[in-house]
Amino acid sequence: MTSTIFQRLFCLAVLLLGTQSIHAQSHSSQETQIMEQNQIHATIETNNAAVTAGDLEGVLATFEPNGVLVGQPGMIAKGTPALREAFGQFIAINPKISITNHDVIQADDIAIHSSTWKMTGLTPDGSPIEQSGLSVVVLRKQPDGRWLMVIDNPFADYLLRKG
Repeated sequence: MTSTIFQRLFCLAVLLLGTQSIHAQSHSSQETQIMEQNQIHATIETNNAAVTAGDLEGVLATFEPNGVLVGQPGMIAKGTPALREAFGQFIAINPKISITNHDVIQADDIAIHSSTWKMTGLTPDGSPIEQSGLSVVVLRKQPDGRWLMVIDNPFADYLLRKG
């Protein structure tokens, strides 16, 4: 009987210790995930701040060299030279971008950042522009730990708006 009680207590102790270990691993994993998501969001914020500042090199630094931008629905800019041209034209309207909500989904070194956004600016003739939409950005973690944009689609709600 004493042996049975001892075995049960031993099993309970192993179970509790295992649960604490799993909880500790889960907590550590959650902290890492939150840190990664913050870094992903920071890449988006860095890009938006560079656009607002008119810093074309800062914008390009947030993309992989073969990154893709949907400049308008159906218009793709791929690679640094095309991104430079597309963002150069965009920066010319002095855009101010704000993210209203965002979400990050991550799988290892790939992430999707979805956000709603608002943008104001001025056309070359001085007329005000105001747009809003849904952006979906695919990012990849680089060997040095940075997250860079692979695909930036600020018109992800295009099909919904098209009707």
